[in-house]
Amino acid sequence: MNEPLLSVIFITYNHERYLRQALDSVLTQKTDFGYEVVVGEDCSTDRTREILDEYRLRYPGRLRLLYRDRNFGRPTLNVYETAMACRGRYVATIEGDDFWTDENKLQKAVDFLEAHPSYSGCANPALLVGEDGAELSDKSPLRLYTWDKEDYTIEDYRREDIWPGQTASIVTRNFWKDGLFDYTVIYRAHDFIDDAWILLFALLHGPIHHFNETMSSWRYVVKDNGENWNSLNQKRDRYIQETYFHTAQMYWLEQYRELDRRERERAFYDFKLGTSIFVKHPSKKAWRVFMTVMRYDLLHVLCHLPKPPLTDETGAWEPDSMPEVTELS
Repeated sequence: MNEPLLSVIFITYNHERYLRQALDSVLTQKTDFGYEVVVGEDCSTDRTREILDEYRLRYPGRLRLLYRDRNFGRPTLNVYETAMACRGRYVATIEGDDFWTDENKLQKAVDFLEAHPSYSGCANPALLVGEDGAELSDKSPLRLYTWDKEDYTIEDYRREDIWPGQTASIVTRNFWKDGLFDYTVIYRAHDFIDDAWILLFALLHGPIHHFNETMSSWRYVVKDNGENWNSLNQKRDRYIQETYFHTAQMYWLEQYRELDRRERERAFYDFKLGTSIFVKHPSKKAWRVFMTVMRYDLLHVLCHLPKPPLTDETGAWEPDSMPEVTELS
């Protein structure tokens, strides 16, 4: 069997309501090359697997279904394991509640990357849609993804608070198995945040080209009992979460390159924020935040003392035993 030129990392969990639209947008892509769809199905409790089985029969040989025998409990681990199963030279990422709006999205990305070997990936603007797939009038959640220049570099990532595209808009070279960096940090550092890491990994290999065309949709749904990231994020302490995440990224990044002025400023900001959290709302969790920012951000980054061991909100996490995976194709 010929190796596909591109692999689609398709992440899904309890997406039965949206899954068909997502799959249709991927499987109807018009390309002059072969591509595979590698589905990381994280032991859903709804009809997600039933729908995937239906599509596997409808599109023989097009899908590789990775069925876990139990839930990972950490979506970022599902992303990592699915990415590591991809065989393509390029990878595109999409979750089961998002969808693509341009049937030539993959072709455009691959054409550009084939012609520009110094670039690590491509991105594009996205529509913000609700449960019914209709565009939302409130565009404020898109403020992170409002990049309007042609290129996006590692320096832009380190200095700006804007990204070149939402997860479903990104197509990159397949760096996951190159061994240049420790990509396991994507699941060790946080249970849900993966897009920031994927961007950073790609940018360490080269700039990202930004198409000025809307080719994907981001489904933004917030519910009190929702299991998606946007719903769960509402229940978390955003300041604690962001402080831990920034610290984890700097801690990882300085293994490979020197921290710059912007990151030292970030360390000072996180130290002040972590201190304020503990002073205003003292608790065991707040104390842990304070000790993290004091030992790492203050004493190491700002005062240049030796690098301490790092713990984060969830702790450096390694699975005791991996769920069994059944692959269907």
